[in-house]
Amino acid sequence: MLKRTYDNQVCSIAGALELVGERWSLLILRDVFLGIHRFDDLQRGLGVARNILRDRLNLLVGAGVLERRAYQQRPERFEYVLTQKGRDLWPVLHSLMAWGDKHAQPPAGAPTLVEHRGCGGHVDGERRCEKCGAFVISVDEVTARPGPGAVPGHPLLRAAATR
Repeated sequence: MLKRTYDNQVCSIAGALELVGERWSLLILRDVFLGIHRFDDLQRGLGVARNILRDRLNLLVGAGVLERRAYQQRPERFEYVLTQKGRDLWPVLHSLMAWGDKHAQPPAGAPTLVEHRGCGGHVDGERRCEKCGAFVISVDEVTARPGPGAVPGHPLLRAAATR
């Protein structure tokens, strides 16, 4: 069984895994990238226990990957947004999603489609727009929308509708 830490590994990959290598952390980041920012929406979409979600969000905020911002005062409620450190993970998550679309796609098709904001073309696994050929380097240059394999009622559908 693997330990939870990689203390004996002097490696940047091991250092990254310490922070984002846990399953729920990557799925939380995926949802935040896709426009889901509020605790209840994250919890509902992921189906994760509230205490686990809280702990992972606190870890990501503490590491400077996410920022916790108040969006309501009474009662006090927060949303989670990507910092620059978190935004720098976009190429990693996009590549992982593209790999999953190719090798682990649900029978109905890709759950999420990533499109170039500039022209509406599909962004491929190398982050190149299939329509205009632009190399997409920033999350600001893309938009996500539900694909044919999207789950009805998932918070991503609501997030996409508000963009």
